[in-house]
Amino acid sequence: MKLRNYPYLLVLLAIFSCSEKQTSSSASSADSATSKVYYPGKDNNWQTKKPEDVGMDATLLQQAVEWAKTQETTQIEKDFSTQKEIFGEPLGPLPTTRASTNGIIIKDGYIVAEWGDTKAADPTYSVAKSFLSTILGLTIDRGMIQSTNDPVAKYVKDGGYDMEQNSKVTWEHHARQTSEWEGEMWGKKYDFVGKEAFGRGERKPRELQEPGSFYEYNDVRINRFALSLLRLWEKPLPEVLEDEIMDPIGASETWRWVPYRNSVVEINGKQMPSVSGGTRWGGGLWISARDEARFGYLFLRNGRWKNKQLLSEKWVKEATTSRGTVGPDYGYLWWLNTEGKAWPDAPTTSYAALGAGQNTVWVDPEHDIVIVWRWHNGNPNELIKRVIAAVK
Repeated sequence: MKLRNYPYLLVLLAIFSCSEKQTSSSASSADSATSKVYYPGKDNNWQTKKPEDVGMDATLLQQAVEWAKTQETTQIEKDFSTQKEIFGEPLGPLPTTRASTNGIIIKDGYIVAEWGDTKAADPTYSVAKSFLSTILGLTIDRGMIQSTNDPVAKYVKDGGYDMEQNSKVTWEHHARQTSEWEGEMWGKKYDFVGKEAFGRGERKPRELQEPGSFYEYNDVRINRFALSLLRLWEKPLPEVLEDEIMDPIGASETWRWVPYRNSVVEINGKQMPSVSGGTRWGGGLWISARDEARFGYLFLRNGRWKNKQLLSEKWVKEATTSRGTVGPDYGYLWWLNTEGKAWPDAPTTSYAALGAGQNTVWVDPEHDIVIVWRWHNGNPNELIKRVIAAVK
């Protein structure tokens, strides 16, 4: 090294040292900010706090809970004896009984209220759709799909998207319930015609529309979506969910995603179950309110759990953002409140996973709250406004 370059080297070293300290300081600040956020431990290792310790009025919160306890559902019988009458011939199993109305309220990550049997792993009906949406997010995050606007036929070659109508269906269409996919899945046809197959859910015949132009809540098409995701992962979706989401967030071992009796396909020479996006025809996601609260809390934290980003923040935002004028205020299989119509007394930034029964997982980023309320007969807004009123 030439001596005349030495002072210049000292300057460079000084600049590098200063920059390194600033970077280290920034990283420390980020780590510090993350460390201030509370995340529960595994399973039942979840701290509780008094409402007043997280800025809530204990009396008002208790009044909200007492009201919620009176709202037992009248839609789904405890022994599921009206299942066929309501939804049609079941394809999968159902439990012999379910829990009574129950719920849990999370504020700043802590349990501030809980009622009923929140550990009972019951069917959660269409809340499962938001879990399917999350698997789509994982698929996008890993680059297995380039864009939600891609036709599914570009990736899935099992004949389900060969006809002209179905060849236009994109991943977004499926996730927005605007696919207008035509066909049959596991013995149920897309058009919901027939009392035996669809019970009270039977619909009048109508003409198919262009994919993306018409919204219809349709479990046959959602089940096609689930099968398409299975084709991509080449691994049962319950295992994907367990490995990528449920185990990392410390969920219990009681949840199950139960397939239909006949929803089995062969992939790479192996028999694999394809799960559904609900419990309309039996099976579905059987899960506790506590585990659903963890799932809601993951979204409240924008896909992050402790020091790991399980789901990209970009996907969480996309999944919970209104996607256009076709259909209701809906994201990617998440119900939204952008227009303030779903829950008039709630922030427009709040959103929820909803299922029959009623089963509700409501997420409120503005107040840092997650509410899980199951087997209730009330309007979620009635509980939401009472809980928000308790926030000082």
